[in-house]
Amino acid sequence: MDRLLRYFLSQFIRRGSMSFTTASGTKFTCGDGTGEPVSARFLTADAERRILLNPELALGEVYMDGTFVVENGSIADALAILMDQPDILPRNAKLQWWLRYLLRHIRQFNPRGRSRDNVAHHYDLDGRLYALFLDADKQYSCAYFETPDATLDDAQLAKKRHLAAKLLIRPDDRVLDIGSGWGGLGLYLAEMTGASVTGVTLSTEQLHASNARAAEKNLTSSAKFFLEDYRDIPGPFDRIVSVGMFEHVGVDFYETYFRRCAELLTDDGVMVLHSIGRSEGPDATNPWITKYIFPGGYIPALSEVTRAIERSGLLVCDVEILRMHYAETLKAWRERFAARREEAVRLYDERFARMWEFYLACSEMSFRKQNMMNFQIQLTKRQGVVPMTRDYITGEEAKLRGIEPGKRPRLQIAGE
Repeated sequence: MDRLLRYFLSQFIRRGSMSFTTASGTKFTCGDGTGEPVSARFLTADAERRILLNPELALGEVYMDGTFVVENGSIADALAILMDQPDILPRNAKLQWWLRYLLRHIRQFNPRGRSRDNVAHHYDLDGRLYALFLDADKQYSCAYFETPDATLDDAQLAKKRHLAAKLLIRPDDRVLDIGSGWGGLGLYLAEMTGASVTGVTLSTEQLHASNARAAEKNLTSSAKFFLEDYRDIPGPFDRIVSVGMFEHVGVDFYETYFRRCAELLTDDGVMVLHSIGRSEGPDATNPWITKYIFPGGYIPALSEVTRAIERSGLLVCDVEILRMHYAETLKAWRERFAARREEAVRLYDERFARMWEFYLACSEMSFRKQNMMNFQIQLTKRQGVVPMTRDYITGEEAKLRGIEPGKRPRLQIAGE
């Protein structure tokens, strides 16, 4: 077992410096010796076997179980090395990848009932969990770092401002927020622009929080949230925005999604889609992420998205790629979670806390090391709806900055 483990790990890890101690006490080092060294230990032979048989699924599982321990460095440091190799997958994982790719349409088949169950799996967790690491407005999507030293709260505010600027919202516009989360973006749009916002979510936890926040801000007449599938909401709407929801649609429903948005959008309407994306073409979802974090989820390649848009009757007006913004967002979440880790253990247990650590760390490194990105696509139904140049975005952001003072939520500091 030790020889086989050493062979496969040495074949895969060719950059960096990572040392291993096996369950029987054998020690070996992989990589070219560059960078900060990381060392890890397998505590059981079963953990070693699982890594050899299905490394993409097993690594997260044995870390959760406590049978794979990072002794020098953190799990984030270990994943920074493991996800920065010349080959994205170890040789012994490629067969499983092909099987997942061939079956991805089945795994991502998300009719209404299944979509609701998938959302509940992740978003209906105890709300106190998300308060441990998100910003004060509970924005659970990529922030927009206007400067390298921006705080998480400032970057999330900048994200909302940036989206609002691209939407070109007028007072009394009817705005649909598809996948409205805890209501932060919808409330921002209602408060800052005077629009009438309808938010839809499939999470009961998020729904209750959103409507409670609207009541606290005296915005119940202009910001309303519903437990509704985007396929069933009646229109029309002057503006549509969707942030961090498209990753749950599934490839077989992309055309359904955009056709429905085209039906809901007025002829002079504007839509902005904000989603995680792949820079290197279609793929399959990591099996550990599917099993433990986002069942039914899939991060689309930009080519898969634009193909569906072209068939829907919508026109692409603008595409912006946010490259390292989510890496910095996830780093902030990971550090905040670490500062309050014991609270997560009390909410759930030690295994859950390790699961969440692994999730945040592997997500961060997928953006730092494997060319994941976020895209924002601006869409209309006809030409001439938005200005010919992008200068208007800066101007709209400046207007919103002038309105924002005095309306910001209290900042939440990591560890408080």
